[in-house]
Amino acid sequence: MTALREILLRRIALEGPMSLAEYMTLCLLHPEHGYYTTRDPLGASGDFTTAPEISQMFGEMLGLWLVQVWMDQGAPARFTLAELGPGRGTLMADALRATQRVPGFHDSLRLHLVEASPVLREVQARVLAEFAPVFHDSAATLPDQPLFLIANEFFDALPVRQFQRRGAGWAERMVGLSEGGLVMGLAPPAPLRALDHRLEDTAQDQIVETCAPARPVIEAVAQRIAAQGGAALIVDYGDWRSRGDTVQALRQHAYDDPLAHPGEADLTAHVDFEALALAAAPLHAAPLTPQGVFLERLGMGARADALAHRLSGLRLQTHLAAYRRLTHPQEMGQLFKVLGLAPASAPDLPGLA
Repeated sequence: MTALREILLRRIALEGPMSLAEYMTLCLLHPEHGYYTTRDPLGASGDFTTAPEISQMFGEMLGLWLVQVWMDQGAPARFTLAELGPGRGTLMADALRATQRVPGFHDSLRLHLVEASPVLREVQARVLAEFAPVFHDSAATLPDQPLFLIANEFFDALPVRQFQRRGAGWAERMVGLSEGGLVMGLAPPAPLRALDHRLEDTAQDQIVETCAPARPVIEAVAQRIAAQGGAALIVDYGDWRSRGDTVQALRQHAYDDPLAHPGEADLTAHVDFEALALAAAPLHAAPLTPQGVFLERLGMGARADALAHRLSGLRLQTHLAAYRRLTHPQEMGQLFKVLGLAPASAPDLPGLA
């Protein structure tokens, strides 16, 4: 039995069942035994692989997107380039490499990274040392100046609560104990004003997820962009509105029971993009767009062809498989969505209009 499992069992035995959000928070961010605080979870030696680790083209496309938006908004002479949850820094490194010849872009930016993991901060500091990144625990401390921000697979890692429809009320799903192990159960149903609007589009026993930690993050970002200019690009898996139990665990690149290995598996949930767009008011939210469509509109197909001409054999096969994985509807192309946020007065965002 792991140390974190013992902590959870003792805590629930003493205090009673905990919300799924509290469970996820402890599993991911416990200072001594949390998943993100104790390891680098990415790559073949970790538990999952994100788009930037699949191909350099992903970061290159996002870098060119950032440059175009920066230029469309008058190329401000001083701005914050930020990323939420930068992983190993791969995406940002690829984006900055792709934009290094754009006049004035690198001279005008100051790089800021929002990262909770001490382990990953060390990796990011090495990979992006040339740009002397400034680290933040929260988006609330980003500078008050034009902000151009990207967040790839950041919001899916924030803890969610789950509520199951019961009549005109909602029963929260809780993590409790049974026969010495962790189990899911239901609290007594009660009305919940925050979910009154979901009574119209849910049926008995359907589950709705809410993500309270996402709101202050998106509000902090939106406040700066609304006041100073800029844009935010959010790439994640999910849909326009939450419905159903989407919490999942990944361990050693395979799906796992979310309660089976606390602190040893990645826990995520689908992103409710509607909630993010509403919290970002008064920013304008561009139409939610599948990742594959977005990348193709930015020219990934042409970039893939150009790179393919230099490759052969296994390297060519790997390259083409990566391109397909990022763009094809049956792989990441449809499951992952892209939400763009900018002031209503700003030009349309590339790839999202």
